[in-house]
Amino acid sequence: MQICMNWQSVSFDWNQARAFLATAEEGSLSAAADALGLTQPTLSRQVASLEDNLGVMLFERVGRSLALTQTGIDLLDHFRAMGEAAGRISLTASGQSQAIEGRVSISATDIMATYHLPPMVKKLHQIAPGIEIELTASNSISDLTRREADIAVRHVRPEQPELIAKLVTEARAHLYASTEFLDKVGRPEKLSDLSSLDFVGVDTNHSRLVTELNARGIPVSEDNLKMTTASGTVLLALVREGLGVSILPYDLCSTMPELEIVLPDLDPIYFPVWLVTHRELNTSRRIRVVFDLLADELAKEMPG
Repeated sequence: MQICMNWQSVSFDWNQARAFLATAEEGSLSAAADALGLTQPTLSRQVASLEDNLGVMLFERVGRSLALTQTGIDLLDHFRAMGEAAGRISLTASGQSQAIEGRVSISATDIMATYHLPPMVKKLHQIAPGIEIELTASNSISDLTRREADIAVRHVRPEQPELIAKLVTEARAHLYASTEFLDKVGRPEKLSDLSSLDFVGVDTNHSRLVTELNARGIPVSEDNLKMTTASGTVLLALVREGLGVSILPYDLCSTMPELEIVLPDLDPIYFPVWLVTHRELNTSRRIRVVFDLLADELAKEMPG
């Protein structure tokens, strides 16, 4: 026997549920409004309407911040399940779309998004002008299963079984420094000479970075790391300003005459370039068009 749902028992709508879930996960009305692209008053009204419709208090003020009430905590998992179901519906529907138009979001590191992808986006616009590109520069790994991006350019292979990944290339990198810097400190002739040079790191975890450099035979300690940054584009700018040595991609630095390879006879360092998308989005023509173009162009621009 089929059990019919009592539709009149549902006294709230998805926008209200989404407003509550975003506020609970972001921690404040202002952050949730930014995440949803709403004004704070609109979001606040939606949360208040949900509380009125349910007849419960979901948040309470604690100083200048919000905290979930016990009722809010009890209901949070149910609203999360709604959010995940809504995401799956959107994902499946996007995967069935056969139109070569619409929005495609791409996530990549800041160096990749700044220097590599713009010419590819231009070519894509010429081929498929109906596709709208949203390009996000982030050095953290986007969660494609939660639709933080449709396609991601990564340097690590994804482990989630629901993701599709293609190894585009093993790109080449070297130790680089500016000519100005090497003119001042002298050009090293052997590995041991590197131990006296200043280095610029792309990781604020000094000990991990030193361990990685040492594993590649580069004799440095934390004393060599005079500055570090979490940004690849800032790292490149610091090296170009003559502030030290760092590992940088060959395809990019070879276009910058002010930079030189340090110890040219040292074996290159290779790093993987992966293209990743969700398996359900892989059936979408617009996702397929963008994915294939990026794969072809990255392989040509960043040869291994």
